Amino acid sequence: PAERPFLFSRSGWAGMQRYGGTWSGDVESSWDGLRASLALVLGLGLCGVPYSGPDVGGFGGSPSPELYVRGLQLGAYLPLFRTHSAIWAGRREPWEFGPEAAEQAAAVMAERERLRPYFVTLAHLARRTGAPYVRPVWWGTPEERQLRDCEDAFLLGDALLVAPVLECGADRRAVRLPRGRWYDTATGAAYEGPGQILLDAPQGRIPVLARAGSVLPVRSASGGGTELEVWAPARGRTGGGVVIRDPGPGFGAGEVERYTVRWAGDAVVVEDESGKPVEGVTVRGL
Repeated sequence: PAERPFLFSRSGWAGMQRYGGTWSGDVESSWDGLRASLALVLGLGLCGVPYSGPDVGGFGGSPSPELYVRGLQLGAYLPLFRTHSAIWAGRREPWEFGPEAAEQAAAVMAERERLRPYFVTLAHLARRTGAPYVRPVWWGTPEERQLRDCEDAFLLGDALLVAPVLECGADRRAVRLPRGRWYDTATGAAYEGPGQILLDAPQGRIPVLARAGSVLPVRSASGGGTELEVWAPARGRTGGGVVIRDPGPGFGAGEVERYTVRWAGDAVVVEDESGKPVEGVTVRGL
């Protein structure tokens, strides 16, 4: 009583989301298996199962350090993030793949933890609305045929576009952008959609773009709470977002906080529902 259980399965039917989430089952340790993992999570989300994820590293094989790191990079932006394998398939701890892979894995997991408050918000939104965490890039604009043909990237909520590397040896990749301004979260460079861009993607980095005007709840640098990270809207435009904080153990719904983002002269201002300016906000993309 009053404790939050955790339940997930690899089998189910219509309505299984009421009982928890699901994982991929025995994903192959290969680049094909990595690509299939993303397709599975996207498809389940559209079928009403918002919480899912693959076996990072694959189940039955021995991934190379490159494949393992790329799997971690994808998994870190999916709802269920865990390594898993058959007992005979070799270990899956990051240090088993060498010091470089271990360092890159540490960066992946640190960013996952930084985004934990955003995942909490997405969890509550999925419960309230049925909208999955992971969404195809055509989400919101299904009439755009070029976006409907994009199967190698996804939206994480409304704020982030994630473009995992799914090909062996790739250190750059093309990214199809929906309409609007998008910022490369690694470099701060701004790009205008719709259209296609080419981004650097060395093994230690996964291309992630933030929608202009979005509000992201993130873990504070001190690790003691949640702060807001805001990406500046284009001049003459506004933005905003919803934040739902974790109410703690149990099944509390969490309070919904709504924010608006706008330009005021040369400054970006963030306001709550009452119109009161919000202090302590990190504004990026200026």
